[in-house]
Amino acid sequence: MPSREPVFALIDCNSFYASCERVFRPDLAKTPIVVLSNNDGCVIARSYDAKPFVKMGAPYFQIKDVLRKHGVQVFSSNYALYGDMSERVMSIIESMVPTVEVYSIDEAFADLTGIPGNLTTFGRTIRAAVYKGTGIPVGVGIAPTKTLAKLANHTAKRLQVETGGVVDICDPAKRDWVLRNTDVGEVWGVGRRMKAHFETMEIRSAMDLAKADPWTLRQKFSVVIEKTARELNGTSCLELTEAEPAKQEICSSRMFGKRLTTIEPIKEAVATYVQRASEKLRAQNSLCKKLRVSIRTGMFSPEEAKYANGALVELPYPTNDVRLLTKAANEAVHRLFRPGFKYSKAEVLLMDLRQPGEFTDDLFAQSQPQAAEKVMSVLDEINQRWGRGTLRTGNVPAIPDWGMRREMMSQSFTTKLDHLWIVKSN
Repeated sequence: MPSREPVFALIDCNSFYASCERVFRPDLAKTPIVVLSNNDGCVIARSYDAKPFVKMGAPYFQIKDVLRKHGVQVFSSNYALYGDMSERVMSIIESMVPTVEVYSIDEAFADLTGIPGNLTTFGRTIRAAVYKGTGIPVGVGIAPTKTLAKLANHTAKRLQVETGGVVDICDPAKRDWVLRNTDVGEVWGVGRRMKAHFETMEIRSAMDLAKADPWTLRQKFSVVIEKTARELNGTSCLELTEAEPAKQEICSSRMFGKRLTTIEPIKEAVATYVQRASEKLRAQNSLCKKLRVSIRTGMFSPEEAKYANGALVELPYPTNDVRLLTKAANEAVHRLFRPGFKYSKAEVLLMDLRQPGEFTDDLFAQSQPQAAEKVMSVLDEINQRWGRGTLRTGNVPAIPDWGMRREMMSQSFTTKLDHLWIVKSN
């Protein structure tokens, strides 16, 4: 029986953060939207109709008047909402295709190999199902390789009116049209610096890169660029990855909403970051043997004294117990803190991560008690059911005074009971 040629789809949410905000604010359907980074620092997301007025990464304090002038709605980042909406989108996609690789919070590769019928029609079915179930618009690119699927998706968004948000380039003629009409800088993995190198070689379009000699690209650049060129030619070099490999380090850090000058709020912040990092640790079923805590002042104001330091803590045994991790982190903060400084940020880094049974200590070495594992299991179950932070260690405040500035944050419509929509009848 002949082998089937692979077919990939990339399903990518359109202006995802802005789209999430619009789901629960239908009055903003035709209003340009931008979303800001932590502490309302700079623009990290824009709706399509906001792009003419603001650049990505622009500092908010510099563009306030411009946004107001053009009627752009501004939101603080609401990651609880975005994460929950992402899970809903991915669940719908997973229910419709055999295999899914969640590539990022707003996009996923799907394996369409062997699916009968017209794939463009199937792509529109996926698009309609996601929109009906979540209110999030998506683009769908279909192709024989992942790199081409990315390009097809880019074309679907660029020519949304003409394509209906779905582009299938499994046909060689359609693929060649997309390659000829796509700048090489739009190819997956080609950044600004790489594009500049390509232009010196007269490689300006995706088609030029596809026609370039793969071995020359490998020698001059890397095997990654060689594979990119082969993928543009229709040879699949990148497989679908269903499970993300366990992280070797887990970091949790945030800028404070204001400068801190005493140790207690810093300890609260560090305990909060430990709680989040330990949740990620347990989610990938790992244990941690080392922990690093660092604190620092603002580094750019000439009027503030500068200080930055970190401390590495060796834990008594590999653990994912938030209580033990918090205790070790607090001890580190006591070692690091120096009075007389205005602190702006703290970071917690979990290191030396292994799966249970991978640590090779001696026979008499201490190990994590089974009771601790049961307590952590109950902790996670409660927080998954009732919302993050429902159950937490005593030194993690519910509403911290030092928390990030989020003066324009929308409600957590899908993750907090007291933020649910209220429907009033006349």
